[in-house]
Amino acid sequence: MAQVYREITPLTEYDCFYVITRTKTNFDFPLHFHEEFELNFLLNAQGVKRIVGDHQEVINDVELVLVGPNLPHGWVNHDYNFEKTGKHIDEITIQFHMDLFGENFLKKNQSYLITKLFEKSARGITFSPELALKLRPKLQSLTEKTGFESTIELMSILHELSISEDIRLLSDDTFMGNKTSFNSRRIEAVFEHMRTHYAKEVTLSTVAKIAGMTDVSFSRFIRKRTGKTFIDSLNEIRLGHASRRLIDTTETISEIAYKCGFNNLSYFNRLFKSKKNCTPKQFREDFAGTRKFV
Repeated sequence: MAQVYREITPLTEYDCFYVITRTKTNFDFPLHFHEEFELNFLLNAQGVKRIVGDHQEVINDVELVLVGPNLPHGWVNHDYNFEKTGKHIDEITIQFHMDLFGENFLKKNQSYLITKLFEKSARGITFSPELALKLRPKLQSLTEKTGFESTIELMSILHELSISEDIRLLSDDTFMGNKTSFNSRRIEAVFEHMRTHYAKEVTLSTVAKIAGMTDVSFSRFIRKRTGKTFIDSLNEIRLGHASRRLIDTTETISEIAYKCGFNNLSYFNRLFKSKKNCTPKQFREDFAGTRKFV
């Protein structure tokens, strides 16, 4: 079974946030999760691999990622070579409580975009290098400002992140058991059926009947509403459950594939690699502590 550590952060109930800047040549902290939000900035990090939830990716020089509460995450050396490049990695990490702004504040109209930002962070968000570099001075200033002035600066940073349209969600929502809202009772009913019966055969005809449509009409409807085909949506749910089993159990890959609704092991392996950029075996090894993360 893979080892994912629960981190005890330096934050106390009386702190608004915690910030630390580091210059490093190596990553030696285990893959971990914690109850706080985390905003992480990296510079000169080309070749480092980022792991957030069930998503893995080798990053470029500049990185800015927001990770939501209890979402496993880490960065590993991978192809990064300090001796070859001679470059130190600059890192700025900010952690803040879930209740920093309070539930009532987040319900206000003016807080809508920040509320949506926090919701999306449950899957992990990566922002454009341009925005990361633009915000770098503000991120650095958090180490110099004190008191309420520093909190205002953090709110300003989060506001700029919330209005950015150049973002990318990382982990699949099914990995953490999250449920995406599609504002459609038909689609919600179909996804509830797929989440419940993903381990069994789920056919287009079955879900089309649940939606009260013909097969052809539903195929067009789900693509328009979600941007994905029916089979892509079903596979995403199944892969999310498979990823959790790869981490949380010692079951064989073939057992996991079968229990998650894949009757063809070769197809499961190809699909997993195409979606996760690694094989199921590599994915399990990365989470099993054979490499070090921060």
